[in-house]
Amino acid sequence: MKTPEKGRLIIISAPSGSGKSTIINWLMQEHPELCLTFSVSCTSRPPRGTEQHGVEYYFLSPEEFRERIARNEFLEYEEVYADRFYGTLKAPVEQLREEGKNVVFDVDVKGGCAIKEHYGDQALSLFIQPPSIEALRSRLEKRGTDAPEVISQRLERAAFELTFAEKFDRVVVNDDLAVAEQEAYDIVSQFINNGPGQ
Repeated sequence: MKTPEKGRLIIISAPSGSGKSTIINWLMQEHPELCLTFSVSCTSRPPRGTEQHGVEYYFLSPEEFRERIARNEFLEYEEVYADRFYGTLKAPVEQLREEGKNVVFDVDVKGGCAIKEHYGDQALSLFIQPPSIEALRSRLEKRGTDAPEVISQRLERAAFELTFAEKFDRVVVNDDLAVAEQEAYDIVSQFINNGPGQ
């Protein structure tokens, strides 16, 4: 009996506010034929709004996070601010791949580079780029979820993260959301259907 093919890996990274999550949600909801499954990341930050453990994130305490790092359980992780960790556990990803599901990673740029390095050609890495830092500032302010000093921190970080774009397989500039969504779909669809090296 033929063993089922392992699922493909799609890494999507971007500076905060670039529309990455919007594009991922659109791909998953509007294109069930892609068989995309979300890789749930871990974080040590508290849940926001209606976020639930195991749905948006696995919420761990900073202590639990450090213990799992020590046991080498992460594909990638980063301490973004003091005691504010984000990371991707290896075991759930491998489980989904074995089930033949195509796994989507919504990760920051360093995490995206680390996962790409780990999986090489088995993964597609896609960078969603804002049209400019000013456009990003406007989006973050409109969101209304962050204090002004947090927005300043995010913009500083975004300027740094934009320098990573060239390390990704493909870059999609999100100037017009509908165009960016379609471009992301075309790239992801081609990778899933044709496999690595396309």
